[in-house]
Amino acid sequence: MTTARPPRAVFALDPVHLPLLFPPALTARLRAAASFDPQAVVRDFADPAAVEALAGTEVLITGWGCPRIDADALDAAPRLRAVLHTAGSVRALAGDAVWERGIAVSSAAAANALPVAEYTLAVILLTGKDAFAGRDRYRLGHALPRPAETAALGNAGRRVGVVGASRVGRRLLELLRPHDVEVLLHDPYVDTAEAAALSATGMPLEELLLHSDLVTLHAPHVPATHHLLDRERLALIRDGGVLVNTGRGGLVDQAALTDELVSGRLSAVLDVTDPEPLPAGSPLYTLPNVFLTPHLAGALGNELERLGRATVEELERLAAGRPLAHRVRPEDLSRIA
Repeated sequence: MTTARPPRAVFALDPVHLPLLFPPALTARLRAAASFDPQAVVRDFADPAAVEALAGTEVLITGWGCPRIDADALDAAPRLRAVLHTAGSVRALAGDAVWERGIAVSSAAAANALPVAEYTLAVILLTGKDAFAGRDRYRLGHALPRPAETAALGNAGRRVGVVGASRVGRRLLELLRPHDVEVLLHDPYVDTAEAAALSATGMPLEELLLHSDLVTLHAPHVPATHHLLDRERLALIRDGGVLVNTGRGGLVDQAALTDELVSGRLSAVLDVTDPEPLPAGSPLYTLPNVFLTPHLAGALGNELERLGRATVEELERLAAGRPLAHRVRPEDLSRIA
């Protein structure tokens, strides 16, 4: 969109996130690239004040807490040309009418991929040392482990199976390169040559599960990947193997995984579950072979500024008439988060 004047932008998100997304320096860049009222934050597209604000809106800056953008919302914003999302997935945000009307949609998913990949790398290395269970044993007053008790531990030559060459998966592959691990990769859209270029060995999912010491999930949760790891596929992971899920809980059959973990055959690091959170009585909260965290791998705290910066850069491109760098296209929705 090329225009002789700054485009009119409106925020549509939970305002609690604004100070971390757009600290003063980024707010100044926003002001230079667009015309907007920082106090006008839309939470309900049907609200009369929102309808008034949307009438002249050309760019919608969205984020966590934004209501779904449906046909009624778009009817209230006849000049809308772009939605710039300060978070990752736009699947739940953008209704069919957004794509049908040709509105440009951009996501900060690439910026959010880094903290998820960093978190995943950290837990890969820590589980190789059995750090979480070791901490618990040490708390109970156990002596330092004997060499025979740690003979099977360590990360040297460990086989890490990465499921999904998504943005997060690719960032993780980059972070794994300096480490002395063997990386296996499954992604139906990545052939053997591209997997090799990513410093991984490409293979079918079942083969990856059979040969990995640790399996980490980075595929999108779409109908084709729902319960991607079902009871039969979970059974392929070797005894003592580790499952890491920082993607979506629906990628795994939760009941089947719970059975495997209760039996003690597998260990898991789970930042996401299905449902989320788990019911209060779930054994996963207290199992010694489960490290459960409350969906914190993605950007939080000072990491949100990265998402805001990515959005400001997109707005600057838009205002200058340049193509968006992180545009999401409707044909991508079947294979992205």
